[in-house]
Amino acid sequence: MTELWRLSATDLAGRIRRREVSAREATTAALARLDAVNPSLNAVIAHDPAQALAAADAVDATIARGEEPGLLAGVPVTVKVNIDQEGWATTNGLRIQEELVARQDSPVVANLRRAGAVILGRTNTPAFSLRWFTRNSLHGATRNPRDAAITPGGSSGGAAAATAAGIGAIGHGTDIGGSIRYPAYACGIHGLRPTIGRIPAWNASGADRFIGGQLMAVSGPLARSIADLRLGLAAMSAADARDPWWVPAPLEGPAYPRRAALCIAPEGMPVEPAVAAALRDAAARLTAAGWQVEEMDSLPPLGECARLQATLWLAETRRGGGAAFAREADPDALAVYGFMESLSPAPDLDAFQDALQRRLTLLREWLLFLEAHPVVLMPVSGALPFADHADVESLEGFRRILAAQLTQVGLPLLSLPGLAVSTGLVGKVPVGVQLVAGRYREDILLAAAEAIEAGGTPPSPIDPA
Repeated sequence: MTELWRLSATDLAGRIRRREVSAREATTAALARLDAVNPSLNAVIAHDPAQALAAADAVDATIARGEEPGLLAGVPVTVKVNIDQEGWATTNGLRIQEELVARQDSPVVANLRRAGAVILGRTNTPAFSLRWFTRNSLHGATRNPRDAAITPGGSSGGAAAATAAGIGAIGHGTDIGGSIRYPAYACGIHGLRPTIGRIPAWNASGADRFIGGQLMAVSGPLARSIADLRLGLAAMSAADARDPWWVPAPLEGPAYPRRAALCIAPEGMPVEPAVAAALRDAAARLTAAGWQVEEMDSLPPLGECARLQATLWLAETRRGGGAAFAREADPDALAVYGFMESLSPAPDLDAFQDALQRRLTLLREWLLFLEAHPVVLMPVSGALPFADHADVESLEGFRRILAAQLTQVGLPLLSLPGLAVSTGLVGKVPVGVQLVAGRYREDILLAAAEAIEAGGTPPSPIDPA
């Protein structure tokens, strides 16, 4: 019989619901897998086996009573250490938050529990969830299970590494600048950044988010199959009145034409040949599945979106959070924050308000484009996954990385959904593509992603290299 930790969330939830296996058996298998591979990965930085098994037993008891166990009945999952989970520290990779113990679950954790998921543990993130790499002075570095020489991505690098290695079927991540999509890409799995307001968010342990975070930061699922992303999205997106920005949008929207726009190098961004080849391969897969794909040299603006995103985020950090970087004194965070400050001049109040006003114009332009082309196929990154910690070596190196990540940083300003689909390997290094759709049209992304996935993906789960 297939080892239970290898199963998809969709398959495992069905078997548990049918009582072919128990939630306790599935959780025991997942905990054993964690014990076997996490020491070499450092993806999960805190967990309590007794707590996980108690949650599994509760699912089994629900099923025994003939009651509905939820969409994720007994499925082991992980949650990122930057969201509140009752009884656990919301460290966000920071020593200064090591004692910040949550008194209640965040909405996304509460939704996972209500859906019957079993939370295995908490996954690593860089300090302040800032980088596309995952290392901090409190929890240490997370390694990519496919190749320890390359980044596992960030900031949800722990979630991606854990999911790729079979520590849970679904990982929770957050994304304000690529922190779901890029780790999925780097670890050879899939990751969905939903529309703002789709999945409720709030941490009672801290102050409410700045306006940039309210407009751009989301939670979402990482998984080894598109079907599991669909399941994770449905579970995570249940209503929660604690988030005033939550939107009761249906998970399935109206009919749409199966038309996609392919852009290999938006705004002339640098794109490696292997990435371009992956995009053309994905376009061919869509065409074979009945989609009409039109290649375009240009799209609505992304570079301006990326600049305005940095303007809003850094203006707020300079106002209220810059001192925290000094107190934490994490070398990586200080380096990256310094590089970002040097590349994004501080705005005055007028410039800050101009950025918010311009955001509306840019979003309108994108929404009109997406009326004619419901899906856009573009790079996740212009480069194959970077050598680990290459971002802190020099300002010029950081600048080159930032140029390759245009599509990561540009999208969040618009609050649009994006999905990273893993499509293959270049040697042992993963490669994939990104899909973008209109607001609350994650259903279109998932349909297109399933067509691309059908053409093949890297094998997973995998044993660490």
